[in-house]
Amino acid sequence: MITSMTGFGRGEASENGITVTVELKSVNSRYLDISLRLPQTLQDKELDIKEILQEHVERGKVNVSIRVDKSDTGEPEITFNENLVQGYKEMLNDLRKAAGIEEPITLQTFLEFNDIFESREDDEKTRAQIWDLAQQAVKDAADELKKMRLQEGSQLENDLNQRIDHIEEMLNIVMDKVDGRSEEIKEDLIERINELIDSDKIDPDRLEMEVAVLVDKMDITEEIVRTQSHIKFFREAVNNDNSVGRRLNFLSQEINREINTIGSKANDSEISQYIVKAKESLEQIREQVQNVE
Repeated sequence: MITSMTGFGRGEASENGITVTVELKSVNSRYLDISLRLPQTLQDKELDIKEILQEHVERGKVNVSIRVDKSDTGEPEITFNENLVQGYKEMLNDLRKAAGIEEPITLQTFLEFNDIFESREDDEKTRAQIWDLAQQAVKDAADELKKMRLQEGSQLENDLNQRIDHIEEMLNIVMDKVDGRSEEIKEDLIERINELIDSDKIDPDRLEMEVAVLVDKMDITEEIVRTQSHIKFFREAVNNDNSVGRRLNFLSQEINREINTIGSKANDSEISQYIVKAKESLEQIREQVQNVE
């Protein structure tokens, strides 16, 4: 089963009042591109997180968001700088004396100085706990992401198989038309050559051109056979469990090249109608394979 590059996964792990939540969103990309938004506590774990994700994802642009919630621990996320508080206290007392103010300094006064507050740094034990929870949450989110990408891939697989079947059906009709026309083309060419001979107007250049036209028309069979071969490989890739997005893209380009050649060489309005229908299905395939991992 093929895998889509579009998906979403969410994982959450909690312990001792600390909760780590991970969300993954992936979209199309030629390569694996992982973008992370991490809290300060996990900034040094970027490479480790990418290594975990690389075990689950091979292609796609993956946006990673990790949040750490410690509200249930009962400890505030901020603390105050004691040295800075003492400094402000001395400055305010000097100011009171200089201004002759007898009112005492209150807590409200210190709250006016935002710079006395700073983020509380986690101790080694807390950082280790957060990292353990983050690893579990990342793995759970990656599993969910992979599950969704497989579901999307299943729908892609059905659609690709239906469209490639339609292309093959159109080619089979064209092949029947070519088989039926080949003898007619040959007889028509012989008739035209005989007319030239009977009228003593044999032109070597024109005779060579007529023969070249016949050969060129007969060569359409080779393009159809090559296209059928590409279709066979395309089906095998669709049913492969590995990352096949690049291979499907290459095969769809090859099928497109052959079908264009068939349409231009056939020089037949009826055949052209079937080629147009085949190209419509192929265009949908080329859009769809851009989303295959």
